[in-house]
Amino acid sequence: MAGAVLLGDEELLTGRFVLFVGLLGVLSGCGNGDSMESFGGPTMGSTYSIKYVRRANLPAPQDVRVEVEKILADVDQQMSTYRADSDISRFNALPADRCQTMPAPILELVRVGEQLSQQSEGSYDLTVEPLLNLWGFGPQGREEKVPNADALAEVQKRVGYRHLRIDGDRLCKDAAVEVDFNSIAAGYAVDTIAARLNAMGIHDYLAEATGELKASGKKLDGSPWRIALEEPRDDQQVAERVINVDGYGLSTSGDYRNYFQQDGRRYSHTFDARTGAPVVHDLASVTVIHPSALMADGLSTLLLILGPEKAWDYAEKHDIGAFFVIRADTGFVTRTSPAFERLSGAKN
Repeated sequence: MAGAVLLGDEELLTGRFVLFVGLLGVLSGCGNGDSMESFGGPTMGSTYSIKYVRRANLPAPQDVRVEVEKILADVDQQMSTYRADSDISRFNALPADRCQTMPAPILELVRVGEQLSQQSEGSYDLTVEPLLNLWGFGPQGREEKVPNADALAEVQKRVGYRHLRIDGDRLCKDAAVEVDFNSIAAGYAVDTIAARLNAMGIHDYLAEATGELKASGKKLDGSPWRIALEEPRDDQQVAERVINVDGYGLSTSGDYRNYFQQDGRRYSHTFDARTGAPVVHDLASVTVIHPSALMADGLSTLLLILGPEKAWDYAEKHDIGAFFVIRADTGFVTRTSPAFERLSGAKN
């Protein structure tokens, strides 16, 4: 897998999670014909990784890989804003008051985005693509800098989930909005891969794409999939906490990888759609555990936008499993919701 770093029996996954795989279990079977299989490669501007226990009479690894990569190719063709021929890029290029027939997965994600927008009072929004470009973070961004007030006001006219509507199998817009699925597309891909693995009879696996993951069952030796959450540091990768995951998706959103500094102030790629600007608070990262990797993906972004106090209240109200890492004068402090402890089998 591109970018993986082996540290003894630990493998670092895309800078967000450390997976304790156990090399002996990866390299050998259990004497009954079972084996641990793994493969991965590039996807969505990053990487993906699949690990699973192959039981007797299950499909060959190359057949599993074909199925997984077909799913990833479909997601890229439908949802990537980095290719002009994708379904969502063609929609984004349309002027106001136009509609386009869309694949069912795109309509599903638009509905999820609308739900998260409503629950966050508009802070989370799938239509922030023009803002990302204006500030230099998007696929059409030219320079990372603070825009002037007039440019920001003009772009904000093209932002807002209420400008979207679904009409049958068509997605419509009443303003020249542009949709960005970066906060939920990878989670959707992981859920889709997990469903396909289960349909193929594979029930012990860890599926990961661009840092979003879902784990099910056990490893080859019967031990759980153990994930170490990364401390949000720029200089090195340090495990903050280790948890067991079985049957859940896991997603971390943070402001410590993609940002720029201007006039002594730090601007991250996480935007509050209501202000049109990057968020400014002490919440460095949020990890969400949820039965759906799609929802974990979206919720981790939503909570990061809200900031430490409002995000905690939201997690409590909606019984969300969330692990917060907050900047403090002496480094970082953590806070864990009751649902996170309940769902994760967390270990310090």
